Amino acid sequence: MNIFERFQKLDRRWIYIVVALAIALPLAFPFNSDNVTSPPTENLYQFIDSFAGRPDRAILLSFYHDASTMPELFPMEVAILRHCFERNIKVFTLTWYPQAAPIIDYAINNVKEEYPNIKSGVDYCNFGYIPIALAMPTVLGMGDNIAAAVKTDAEGRKLENLEIMKGITNYSEMNLVIEFSGSSAGGTWIYYARPKFGLNVAVGVTAVMAADMYPYLQTGQFIGMLSGLKGAAEYEKLTDVFGAYREPGTPLDLGVDEDGNKIPHGRSFSSDILRDKSIQKYLSITTQTIAKFTPKEYQQFVAKHPGKEAIFDGLKEEKGGMIEIDVTKVTEAQKDELGYVAFHDLNRLTYNIPYKFKVARIGMNAQSVAHVMIIVFIILGNIGYFMQKARQARQQ
Repeated sequence: MNIFERFQKLDRRWIYIVVALAIALPLAFPFNSDNVTSPPTENLYQFIDSFAGRPDRAILLSFYHDASTMPELFPMEVAILRHCFERNIKVFTLTWYPQAAPIIDYAINNVKEEYPNIKSGVDYCNFGYIPIALAMPTVLGMGDNIAAAVKTDAEGRKLENLEIMKGITNYSEMNLVIEFSGSSAGGTWIYYARPKFGLNVAVGVTAVMAADMYPYLQTGQFIGMLSGLKGAAEYEKLTDVFGAYREPGTPLDLGVDEDGNKIPHGRSFSSDILRDKSIQKYLSITTQTIAKFTPKEYQQFVAKHPGKEAIFDGLKEEKGGMIEIDVTKVTEAQKDELGYVAFHDLNRLTYNIPYKFKVARIGMNAQSVAHVMIIVFIILGNIGYFMQKARQARQQ
C-alpha cells in the first residue's frame, strides 16, 4: 500500500487537526506575505483620498450588518476610518440596523485610540441608528439638506450646530457612500440617491456576495468595492503605503495650501510606488521595534523636536553607518520627558503596524495556508482513489 492509498484510510480527524493548525499557527505567529491590490480596491482608495484635506468634501459609511459578518467587514471599516483620520477626510456614519449601532461606536473608538486629536462633531459624525422605515426619506432628504434630513447625531446634538457641517450641505459635498453588508449592499443608494443626485456609491461585502456585486461594478454604478477579507487586507496595505506614510524629516505640521486648507500628512496614490520594492518596510506585519535613520535623517528628525535631542542621543546606537533607536528600551520616565508627540513620532518610524490595522492581512495568511492544505488533501485523496480503483480493476 503506497502513501496515496494510505490517505484513503486516514482517520478524518487527523485532517481536521492539520487544517485547524494551518489556521491557528499563522494567526498566532504572523508572517509577512505579498498582497497584490485589485482595481476595485484601488479605485475606492483613490476616490476617498481625493477628498483629503478638503473641508467641502466628506464620505458616508453605512453599517448594514450585524456581528455575524464582522470578521470580514469590520477590518474594512477600521481601514477606511484610519485612512480618513490620517488624511483629514470628514466622515459620517449611520446604520439601518439596531444591532450595528454598537459596531459603529466600536469601530470609531478602536481607531481613535491612535488619533487622540480626532474629535466627534469636528472630524467625524455618527448619525447612529435610523429605523429602516425611514431609510428612503432619509436617503432622499440628504440629497437636499443633510441637517434637515438627519436633525441630530447619535449624541443628540443638532447637526446644523456641528463644526463638521461647515461646507457640507448635501450629496454635492458628501459625495460618496460606502455600504458594508453581509448580503445585498448599496441597493437603496443606487436606486434612489444615485439617479436623482449623482451620489457615488461603493460597497464592502463578504467574499461570498462579491459575485453578485460585480455587475454593478462593471456598469459603473459602484465606483469601487472591497471584497471579503482580501479587500480589507488590500485597503490596509494602501493605507500603510500612502495614507500613513511618514519620513523622518516630515514636519509635524505641514501648514496650509493656497486655499487655506490644512495640508494632510501621507502621500497620494501612485502605481509606481506600489511596484517599488522599498515599500516593504512599511508593510511588515511582524512586530517592529527599531527606528532606523541615516545621519541626515536623524538630524532632521531631532530638529522636529527641540529640547529632546539629549534624550534621543542617549537612546541611539550606531550600526553599519545607520542610527538605530529601539523603542522597547525607552523607559516610562523617558516617555514622559519626550511627551506623547515626540514618542509617537519615533514609534511611527519603526513602521510597526498596530494589530488592529493588520487584522485582515494576518487573517488572509491563515486563510491562504488553510486553503493550500485543503487543496493538497483533495489532490492526494483523488490520486489515492484512482490508484485504488486501478488496482481493483487489475485484480478482477
